[in-house]
Order: sequence, then structure tokens, then C-alpha cells
Amino acid sequence: MSTRTLIRGGLVVTAADENHADVLIEDGRVVALAAHGTSVAEGWTADRTIDATGKYVVPGGVDAHTHMELPFGGTFASDDFESGTRAAAWGGTTTIVDFAVQSVGHTLREGLDAWHAKADGRCSIDYAFHMILSDVNESSLKEMDLLIEEGVTSFKLFMAYPGVFYSDDGQILRAMQRSSANGGLIMMHAENGIAIDVLVEQALARGETDPRYHGEVRKALLEAEATHRAIQLARVAGAPLYVVHVSAEEAVAELATARRAGLNVFGETCPQYLFLSTDNLAEPDFEGAKYVCSTPLRPREHQAALWRGLRTNDLQVVSTDHCPFCFVGQKELGRGDFSKIPNGLPGVENRMDLLHQAVLDGHISRRRWIEIACATPARMFGLYPKKGTLAPGADADVVVYDPHAVQTLSAETHHMNVDYSAYEGRTVTGQVETVLSRGEVVIDRRTYTGRAGHGVYTPRSTCQYLI
Repeated sequence: MSTRTLIRGGLVVTAADENHADVLIEDGRVVALAAHGTSVAEGWTADRTIDATGKYVVPGGVDAHTHMELPFGGTFASDDFESGTRAAAWGGTTTIVDFAVQSVGHTLREGLDAWHAKADGRCSIDYAFHMILSDVNESSLKEMDLLIEEGVTSFKLFMAYPGVFYSDDGQILRAMQRSSANGGLIMMHAENGIAIDVLVEQALARGETDPRYHGEVRKALLEAEATHRAIQLARVAGAPLYVVHVSAEEAVAELATARRAGLNVFGETCPQYLFLSTDNLAEPDFEGAKYVCSTPLRPREHQAALWRGLRTNDLQVVSTDHCPFCFVGQKELGRGDFSKIPNGLPGVENRMDLLHQAVLDGHISRRRWIEIACATPARMFGLYPKKGTLAPGADADVVVYDPHAVQTLSAETHHMNVDYSAYEGRTVTGQVETVLSRGEVVIDRRTYTGRAGHGVYTPRSTCQYLI
């Protein structure tokens, strides 16, 4: 049975333009936009009309970096696909791209099947997968081709975490060569994990065990060095490269240099690096453990370079790297040894609001907000124009956003399954009011109306930015 929804009177903001327009939705897709008040728009009828007067109407957010239920450090990320996608919807994100994990000694297929099993029937918004390559060998390299045919078109490698996810330069080069041939995109966690492990060992031997030392041993120069090395390996392989969670000014400089040389090199940062700093890692009474993630939070001076990179397009995407661990019982595993604190922060619910605050603070424009949070991640990972924009034929993933609502971020009110907020007590202006996922209302004027199982797996094409 055909259903039509009409969103009237809002300011439609996409990466390309801003217009006072009405949006007509039918059978889960956007079918037309027309200037508000025109005879075309006035002639539309619908089963449901949403009044967006005084509000923005924006595409649903695309968070291209989440880790639901990720095993790490002897525990699991505290959000599973059910709680995590519900929280994402509350925050105006309607698509996530999560990371399926290949375990050492196992195939890519086994890892992908395990993540499908975790997610199937549990998501309230649409989802896709990247693949973490933990064991690069002839068999897994061949499997990359098969996964691309199935819509898993990006592969993450780690220069960090020796003994867990780490790949050496030879393995990285082989994977990049394969992606050069098959059209896949290599995503890189760029930190020199071998050198970092030496610094960790030395710090602990000196009795430096508090959370703040996590940031001190994972030095910005070792992020920059690994970023530089990854870029050079990608050049040798003739492959594109996407560097995840860039946190350091020196790493941004490496990306900027590569992009000026015309290379297919891209960079992502995350809200924690834009809004938090080593001041948080240094909070007393082990509170700093809440902010342990890798790459680590940097001194506040790095933030200006990240914002500048987002304005100049040397950084193209803001994702969350959402990987929450509760303070009680999980982060506490590292009391007395910062290296045992599970690495990760909650944030999938906060990204769109924090970036809207950045618009008000003058860091980015309104359209750039939508570009870095919706359109570019969709293009980068082969989801556009199905996702990331509001145009005829696009999925009706739509957010009615109140730019004037004032809210205080807090664990008391968030919907992520974690016992603290990384932004506790921070007041921001702007709030999600209503969210549609493929035309179905999942947040209705700040009431959750979605359901587990509405979200579907979404195969992806290859990166749409390659030259």
C-alpha cells in the first residue's frame, strides 16, 4: 500500500544548497522537492504532513566509522547493534558503516558472517560494513575481490596494536596492491605501534600508570610518521588511501602535502579531537580513563589545525569511531596500568549536534556541516545518492532539526548504552526533532517510534572520489 509523507515549511540544507522547500516522500523515497508556497507544493497531498516551519530539513547523517559490540582488551564495546543504532537515530544519524573483523587464522568470510549475525534483525537504521584485515595472506587477498562484489568495498589495516590487529609494511603493501587492482579503498589506523609499545613499556617501568600517559606515549610524531609511511606505500601500490581518526596537526600536514601532489589520499577526524583534549585525559581520580581512545586526544592547540583541515578539505569526513566502554567494570580494567584501559569513546548520538554547534561557533558553514557528516561519507563509501542527500530517488532518510533548541549533553539523558558522556554538562544549541529512515518515522518529535529490524544491510559501490 503506497504511503505519502509531506514535510512542509522547512529550510532544506544539503551539501550543495539551501532552499525553503517542501519535501514529498513516497514508498520510502524522496520523490520531489518544490519551493514552499508555490502552486506545485500547494497541490501535493499526503497521508502524513510534518510541519518543519522554523526548522532545518537535512539528510540523515552517515557515520562511516562505528564499532558496535567490538571485542577489545578482554571485553566488548557496550553498545550492540540494537542499542547503538537506536542511539544513532536519536542523534540524527540514519546510516552507519561498522567494521566486521577478521581474526588471525580465520577468513574474511568468517568475520563478515559473524558481523552479519550480530546485526541482522537488530538495527533500527540502515547499516553497511567495512572489513578489518588482521591476517593478510594470499587467501585473504583473494577474498577481498569477492567481498567487493558483495558491496563490502573498504578494508581497514592497522599500523598499531602489535599482536592484535597489526600489519607490517609488506602486508600493507600487498593489500594496497590488491585494492589498486580491484577498486577497493584501504582505510588506515596510522600510528607506529612498534615504537609506541616501547614507550608504553618504558613509561610503566617508571611508574607512570595514570590515564594521561596514554596520550603521552602515543606521540603526535608517531601518528605523523605512520601517516607519511602509509601515503608512500599507497603511492608505490598506486592505491587510494583513507586515514581514519586523524588527531594531530602533523598528520594533517602529511595529508595536505599528499593532496597537493594530486594523490587519492583522504582523511577523517572525529568530534573528540575537535572538542576534547589532553586536559580530559589528565582528569583526577582515574576519570581520565573515560577519554582513552586511539589515536589519543591531543593538546588543545591541535584543534585549530583540524578545523582548518575541514575547511580546506584536507580532511573530508567527521565520523565518530563510536566504541563505548562503561567506566565501571570496563575502563576500570586499566586501574594501575593505562595500557589495559579499553580504547574507545561513545559518540554516535552526539556528532550531528556537536557539528551544528561548530556552525554556530564559526568553524564551518551550514552546508559544510552536511557535507562532512552526510554527503561526503556517503560518496566516500559508495552510498551516494541513495544516502547523504535529499533529492528525487534518494532514500527518505530525513532529519527535521531544530536549530534553536538548547540542550545539555549528559549520560542522564543520552541513549547510548554507556554509563558516562564524554561531553557531560556541555550545552549545545540545536537538536534533532524528528527522524525518518527510508520514510518511516523513527523519532517523532523527540519520541522514539522506531523498531529493531527496520534497518537493512546496504551493499556499497566503490569510492566515488577516485581520480
